[in-house]
Amino acid sequence: MVCVAVKAEQPYEVRIGKGVRDQVDALVAGAARAAIIHQPVLSDRAESLALHLKEKGTQTVTIEVPPGEPAKTGQVLQDCWTRLAEAGMTRSDVVIGLGGGAATDLAGFVAATWLRGVGYISIPTTVLAMVDAAVGGKTGINIEAGKNLVGAFHEPRGVLCDLELLIGLPRAEVVSGLAEAIKCGFIADPRILDLVEQDPDEATDVTSVRFAEIVRRAVAVKAQVVSGDLREATSSADTVGREALNYGHTLGHAIEAHQHFTWRHGEAVSIGMVFAAEVASRTSGLPRTVVERHRKVLASVDLPIAYNAGDWDALRATMSLDKKARGTALRLVGLRDVGRVTIIDSPAEEVLRQAWATLDPH
Repeated sequence: MVCVAVKAEQPYEVRIGKGVRDQVDALVAGAARAAIIHQPVLSDRAESLALHLKEKGTQTVTIEVPPGEPAKTGQVLQDCWTRLAEAGMTRSDVVIGLGGGAATDLAGFVAATWLRGVGYISIPTTVLAMVDAAVGGKTGINIEAGKNLVGAFHEPRGVLCDLELLIGLPRAEVVSGLAEAIKCGFIADPRILDLVEQDPDEATDVTSVRFAEIVRRAVAVKAQVVSGDLREATSSADTVGREALNYGHTLGHAIEAHQHFTWRHGEAVSIGMVFAAEVASRTSGLPRTVVERHRKVLASVDLPIAYNAGDWDALRATMSLDKKARGTALRLVGLRDVGRVTIIDSPAEEVLRQAWATLDPH
């Protein structure tokens, strides 16, 4: 087991390894009740966890939510609040998020908003949730206008990344999560890129030592970034805080919205990173070799690097709703080189169109 410390306003640990989900007892300690928010495919695991906690003296309720992004809606949120009220959840009780990134995003927001904030424990069950959604304290839901536009910062008591829970995941799910790890490689830890490039097949094998190191390194990158800038408040020019973690997300989130959240997050972010690299090569001096490295490393694990299914004007309008935008100015996270992050303020519309054109597979 490896522990990664997140030194935020309320410090906590991300525990990574096989079987670490069994350490939930210590995190629940002191709570009379626990609500387990989970996806349908995890019903058996949720019931098993509930039984375990009941045997330890904690009253438990399980709340099943829809799979994927459809869980992150106002109606589902309302349903969760109703279930917490029926269970008599108090300020001293805890919410446990068991599932992928959408489930942990929702569960964290439920915990943040119930009685103005109760304890939260995250048990991510996908690669994406482990390396991204479950770490950092961001919680939220989607609305029709865009992804994660309603949310709150709410740090968990702890995060349990049990690698055994990944066994049996479809390869496409593993690869989608790996996009966020590759992002961490480009913004902060080039060793992640090396590990993927040296053996892409092993990098996508959730039982391999190589994969475990990629996850550990990606979590360490995110932990370091959020420890220094929990609320995304410090970025300017080449001094970039938490916003660095949004590399590739401005276009990525727009694509997700226009695909009605039917695309996997990592697939959209993969295209978003190629787009951001193309913009950076035209504005920030990013070497073309690094732009092409984006395409090479992402394609090596079968992530998409081309896209022509959307209308640029519509996507551009959605990008203006991005959380990094300030007033009418679009802000993109870019690179000057691997590990050298910069903020691209108000890029020229022609530059954006040129970068968009490079994504056309034809």
